[in-house]
Amino acid sequence: MNPQVLQLDIQGTPQAWISVEQAVSHYATGSVAWEDGSGPLVTMRGGFNVARGVQSRIDVSPIIALHGCARLNLFDVTPSFSKAKLLRRDRFTCAYCAQQFREQDLTCEHILPESRGGLWVWTNLVAACRECNHVKGARTPEEAGMPLVYLPYVPSRWEDFLLEGRNIRADVHDWLASRLPKGSRLN
Repeated sequence: MNPQVLQLDIQGTPQAWISVEQAVSHYATGSVAWEDGSGPLVTMRGGFNVARGVQSRIDVSPIIALHGCARLNLFDVTPSFSKAKLLRRDRFTCAYCAQQFREQDLTCEHILPESRGGLWVWTNLVAACRECNHVKGARTPEEAGMPLVYLPYVPSRWEDFLLEGRNIRADVHDWLASRLPKGSRLN
């Protein structure tokens, strides 16, 4: 398992998951403004300083914020879509019967059917069990008499980083979770 570092802008907005090597580069160039986490993710060791007889080392925190500002306002960027992220957003719960299922027993269900111009976007997709998806067919929920038990939404930046489903340390998960919007299904 390759540990990853959560890279933030100076204001604390998630920017990317980066490798430990990329983080070390940021430390070495003095780009790290602040860091967080319950302790080092890893300690990287380098060569020996002959004059002092000490080996160089860099403690890499699991969360680092970089100086400067982001080149792109990431609040204007819609998080990328994937089936796995959709199912996690919807808590593996069918939007029609409200039962929880295993990932392999759920589908991405278009509220406005794809055959009628429905798009593959966060606000037109929900998790649905195969039976409900089949019963609804190429109709809207209203036409099928199957009201949604929850509404779809576009995940926030913090939710998106949690939805990616990476193996992350508990302290990083807690840091992201503490910044989730009120009413988030991930709370």
